[in-house]
Amino acid sequence: MAWIGNILRSSLGRKLVMSLTGIFLLLFLVVHLLGNLQLLINDEGEAFNRYAHFMESFLPIQIIAYGLYAFFLIHIIQGIAIWLHNRKARGAVRYAVKKTRAVNTNPLFASNMALLGLLILAFLGIHMGDFWWKLKFGELPAITYDSGHTYENLYLKVSESFSQGWIVAVYVLSMFVLSFHLWHGFQSAFQTLGLNHKKYSPLIHFLGKAYALLVPLLFLLIPLLMYFSKG
Repeated sequence: MAWIGNILRSSLGRKLVMSLTGIFLLLFLVVHLLGNLQLLINDEGEAFNRYAHFMESFLPIQIIAYGLYAFFLIHIIQGIAIWLHNRKARGAVRYAVKKTRAVNTNPLFASNMALLGLLILAFLGIHMGDFWWKLKFGELPAITYDSGHTYENLYLKVSESFSQGWIVAVYVLSMFVLSFHLWHGFQSAFQTLGLNHKKYSPLIHFLGKAYALLVPLLFLLIPLLMYFSKG
């Protein structure tokens, strides 16, 4: 089994793990976005609170969630490992890597992926501390709707947070950072997995750019619309 460890410690192995975990996180973002868009439904937060309750109480979802945390951790660790490896690279090897990247990806994004990733990690710390922690450890008030259902009122906490301009500004800025990270990461993942093909690569590049623009845009629209609706 030592060969598995050797592969995972190799440059190619690290990039492979980064790609696989990255694709999983891309799928998670879409699911998370669909849930968050329920914040915009005009029902006093019932649909969103129902969604949050389901995500927190349904056992299979909880198992997937812990897997997600592990994927985040692995993605971060491998990203740092690749960044450190590239920092040590010198001469022809470093030049060759940059030259290869420039063919299919923006070199500005590629050379700053570690910084973008750390900024996203800082945002996740703020995001989870503001919402996930309070939901996870029962620090939210309950609300009973006309339907007779009672939920923890995460919608109220989100609404209160998105009524503060500085928090909205942090979220908007973070979504721009996420967009840059996804712009390079989407295409890089498919390239590492060997899925590039002259017939399909243009479609992959188009989907990558569309994803990197549309998903963060929809995420940032939520705090903006909630903030200005209270103005």
